[in-house]
Amino acid sequence: MSEPQTSAGLRHTPPRRVCILGLGQMGLVAAGLLSTREDPAGPSPEIIMWGHSEDESGPLMQTRTSPRLPGFTLPPSVRIAMSDAEALENVDLIVCAIPVQFIRSVWTRLRAYVPARASVVSVSKGIENKTLLRPTQIIADVLQDDPDAAPRPIGVLSGPTIAAELALGLPATMVASCEIAGFASALQNLFSTSFLRIYTNEDTLGVELAGATKNVIAIAAGIIDGLQAGANAKSALLARGLAEITRLGSTMGASSETFFGIAGVGDLATTCFSPEGRNRSLGEALGRGTSLDEYLASSQFVVEGVATTRSVMDLAERYRVDMPITQAVHAVLFEQLDPIDAISMLMSRELKSERLG
Repeated sequence: MSEPQTSAGLRHTPPRRVCILGLGQMGLVAAGLLSTREDPAGPSPEIIMWGHSEDESGPLMQTRTSPRLPGFTLPPSVRIAMSDAEALENVDLIVCAIPVQFIRSVWTRLRAYVPARASVVSVSKGIENKTLLRPTQIIADVLQDDPDAAPRPIGVLSGPTIAAELALGLPATMVASCEIAGFASALQNLFSTSFLRIYTNEDTLGVELAGATKNVIAIAAGIIDGLQAGANAKSALLARGLAEITRLGSTMGASSETFFGIAGVGDLATTCFSPEGRNRSLGEALGRGTSLDEYLASSQFVVEGVATTRSVMDLAERYRVDMPITQAVHAVLFEQLDPIDAISMLMSRELKSERLG
């Protein structure tokens, strides 16, 4: 794990203006959290949201509701941007809530409007296909900031956060991480509320990798549910799934402890068991006989684990890490392997001693 950088230009005061990129569930929840937070040090920041088209942003502006998050009403103080320039004008913080495979195109489009002083936090979970970059790396790659200038803080917030539960104010925890010292603590103070507790973690690689890889294991957990294979099988899957994503993370240089914390096993358990989990729900449909194309065509959400499975397989090959569950999920998704045969393939592997990392 690399040592945290420092930045003389890091803003320790709460942001006055925040732009949230993305009108999906986590974008809406972030807007709700930041616009209604109670801060004795001062008022809530001004929040402005950006969507990729008027077809997306127009209905939200008019109704203050979204079919993506039933029961949630966007606070009246939150503005919806009508242009790219308006969205990013004078912002201190940008929250990236864009599906990972679209982050590069969105930031390329907006790059010219991003203020030099603006910090960034990603709440996206996944790994970009082909480049195998994590969300914070994609953003840094697109911005290509002046190497002689103070480094821009680009952090991540991750953890077991079902958006519908956060919208209801149910208790939850997350982890804030950044390679620039001090920014994770700033995020911790900004996003913490009476029901959302934020921890800090210096292992940005591990936090982002855990958030991405757990989606692959969640698809497998859903397949177990769809096949009605039982609680024993699902619990074993989670244990062995945690072992293989920890193995990958450790080989890549992340701390194994991260995978046994909130961003790792905490997020993994929530995603695998919650009926709200998109990746688990996809797996359940596959286990019941629905095809991948049929499910994706009927879903109003991006299922991040599908594309991420390709990336994780590429990472496993690059780092020569054995990931049998990920390999089985990949075969079900892209090689027409029957889910029942995938279970048989895993159960018939060579007998060996248990290894946790």
